Amino acid sequence: MKFFKPTLVAIALLSVMGCQEPVKQEEKAVALDTEIQKQAYGLGASIGMYMERNLEEHDKLGLTLDKSLIIRGFTDSMDGNSQIEKEDIQALLMNLDQAMKAKQKEQAAVSSESSLAEGQAFLAENAKKAGVQVTESGIQYEILTEAEGEKPAATDTVKVHYHGTFLNGETFDSSYDRGEPAVFPLNRVISGWTEGVQLMSVGSKFKFTIPSDLAYGPNGNPPRIPGNSVLQFDIELLEIQKPEAAAKVGDNK
Repeated sequence: MKFFKPTLVAIALLSVMGCQEPVKQEEKAVALDTEIQKQAYGLGASIGMYMERNLEEHDKLGLTLDKSLIIRGFTDSMDGNSQIEKEDIQALLMNLDQAMKAKQKEQAAVSSESSLAEGQAFLAENAKKAGVQVTESGIQYEILTEAEGEKPAATDTVKVHYHGTFLNGETFDSSYDRGEPAVFPLNRVISGWTEGVQLMSVGSKFKFTIPSDLAYGPNGNPPRIPGNSVLQFDIELLEIQKPEAAAKVGDNK
């Protein structure tokens, strides 16, 4: 059974669930004795949780919606007395959706500009720290655990453990947290990784600070990574997996 996904019109009609203002009188406890009663309540609860997140996003964008009007629109529609025609509701919700996208784009642009300035300042200061080395492309790295041995080529597949953070220390991705190393072709990741991991020997652990133009650039990687983000990674190279050698002519003789 697919999880209920409200359409724009359904949201307008059902958004009362989970977002009503507290009532002054104590409400009578609902009966949840049968499976069908629980299913009905669960449907309402799922819509309520969805709308709670939805309305929070509206608030963050400065598009706060009047909950009393949401409730009134819901009850009027349920009673067959909607004061707005269905076609007009659809147009209004499309306009709301467009307004949200415009606000999101505006906020993303402001955040991207701020991240660019912050990242440039951080890179300039971090490069001065003892032990920090800088590649010609601008990648900064520190050797946390040194090892001798083979280094991967860009065409190799590597097995690594890693921990990725923003400059404020917030983790955005971590194989350590998942409890399982990551395996991937080295030429299929951000260019900062492709270049940086080639500096490592198996068994070594480096800390990389990767400029945004060698990570996800001005567009970022929505919704998790904002545009122009400088990223930091602790990377432990566990294994190099060489591509299979091409079969030589005559091998099948």
